[in-house]
Amino acid sequence: MHELRLLLVAVQFLTRVPVPRWVGFEAAWLNDCARHLPLVGLGIGAFGALVWGAAVQVWPPAVAVVLSMVATVWLTGGFHEDGLSDTCDALGGTVSRDKALLIMKDSRIGAYGAISLVLMLGLKAATLVGLALHGLWWPVLALVWAHAASRAVAVTLMRLLPYAGDIEHAKAKPLALSVRSSAVVVAWCWVLLATVGLVFMSPFNDPLAVLLPAMVSAWLACGLVTWVCARWYRQRLGGYTGDTLGAAQQFSEVAALLAWLAVVNHGAAMAAWFS
Repeated sequence: MHELRLLLVAVQFLTRVPVPRWVGFEAAWLNDCARHLPLVGLGIGAFGALVWGAAVQVWPPAVAVVLSMVATVWLTGGFHEDGLSDTCDALGGTVSRDKALLIMKDSRIGAYGAISLVLMLGLKAATLVGLALHGLWWPVLALVWAHAASRAVAVTLMRLLPYAGDIEHAKAKPLALSVRSSAVVVAWCWVLLATVGLVFMSPFNDPLAVLLPAMVSAWLACGLVTWVCARWYRQRLGGYTGDTLGAAQQFSEVAALLAWLAVVNHGAAMAAWFS
């Protein structure tokens, strides 16, 4: 029952979905629920995939992809996209650490933030359209996996780095406290279960041979983003903030999708070459 409460707290934190009143709330739960963020991400990805699957029956793939992205942004309230824009505004220039932290608290969006949003959303849409060219199932599988894994990247950074801002004035103070190593293990276990589930649910005749290369490359891409973000945030800020976690989620989501597309494209090119 406690784990269910933590899961619902994670749902409430990451999405607009209302939760029952009996769940209640304690500040410590916000930190404890971090281990379930990838499971919530899986649900967000599944919602986007459902919208994609319905929309592509009526409109061209490009339109369906955009509608799917609109659905996930609406479901999360643009939570991570906001973190991306704030992080790029703060770290896009060469300002000091204190100035960068101050910029992150500014509700206005600057040039770096606006440019990052346009490029990130455009790249995400182009990648999903590219996947759709190889079959309607590819965006479904990639969306679900990438949304789950990208939340695990954020949890990992919470373990690897200290909080960089002023803990007393943090918007979500419990998330300013480092999570336990067990939370990171559970988070990636959710991603592993999602991986196994997608293999068994896929419509391919030999799903392991088809999906395993894409998933392995996506795992490596998420690992690379984690390493780069950890170094970048430590050098510029001395740690993470809520906004930088949102940026890391966006970076890793797109990196995972690009990895899927690279493998699928390569497989299609090899098949065409040998045929």
